[in-house]
Amino acid sequence: MSNDPLEKLHQRERQQERERLRELEAKDLEVEAKRGPRPLEGFAGGHTTWTGKQDDEAASEVHAHDARDAWEASEEQVARLSPDDEAPARTDEE
Repeated sequence: MSNDPLEKLHQRERQQERERLRELEAKDLEVEAKRGPRPLEGFAGGHTTWTGKQDDEAASEVHAHDARDAWEASEEQVARLSPDDEAPARTDEE
């Protein structure tokens, strides 16, 4: 470790930033572990006539092909980034 005070300050700042990011990641993981409906931030107490059934109906139309589209986009990315002499690392079985 360097004896330079400026270098020590930078190291301490980097360590604090890593700790802050770890805490944020832990909070994100905690939130993601809880499944269920989540109110929009800032509108949690607002009255609405929108129902869960409407959400389900809209989602079935809007997001009907999301999984397929994401898979195709991923395959295209793998093909684009793979060397020409190698096959893609992913297969449908994974």
